[in-house]
Amino acid sequence: MSPAFNTRMIEEFRAKGGGEFDGVPLILLHHVGAKSGTERVTPVVCYPQPDGRIAVIASNGGAPKNPDWYHNVMAHPKIEVEFGAERFTVAASELAGPEREEVWSEALKIAPQQRENQNKTSRTIPVLLLARTS
Repeated sequence: MSPAFNTRMIEEFRAKGGGEFDGVPLILLHHVGAKSGTERVTPVVCYPQPDGRIAVIASNGGAPKNPDWYHNVMAHPKIEVEFGAERFTVAASELAGPEREEVWSEALKIAPQQRENQNKTSRTIPVLLLARTS
C-alpha cells in the first residue's frame, strides 16, 4: 500500500479508536527499521486469538517478498502496537508447523482473500503471534 494510503488509514484509526479493512480488524504496528533504525507505524489486519494474543499475517498482497514490516519485527520483536484505543508492548514470534496451520485456517474463515494471496506467491506467508509483555 502507498504511504499516503497508510497515513490516511492511521489517521482514521486513531480518530475512531480503531478500525477495519475489508471487515477485518486493524492493528498499528510500531516497528524499527532493521537497517535504518527509523521508527515506523504500519496498519496491518489482525486476527485476535481466544487467549488474548493477536495474529498478523505477512501476506504483502501475495508479492514474492515479505513486507518490510515483517523483517523489521523479526529483527526487533519487542514492539508497541495500537489496537482499538489501547497502546501496549508485545513480543512477536513467528509460528510454524501445526500451530501456524491452525491460526492460518482460522484466519481464512475471516479473510478468505488471504488464500488468494498465498496462491500468488511461492513463499509460505508468515504468520506471527503478538503477545502482551506487560
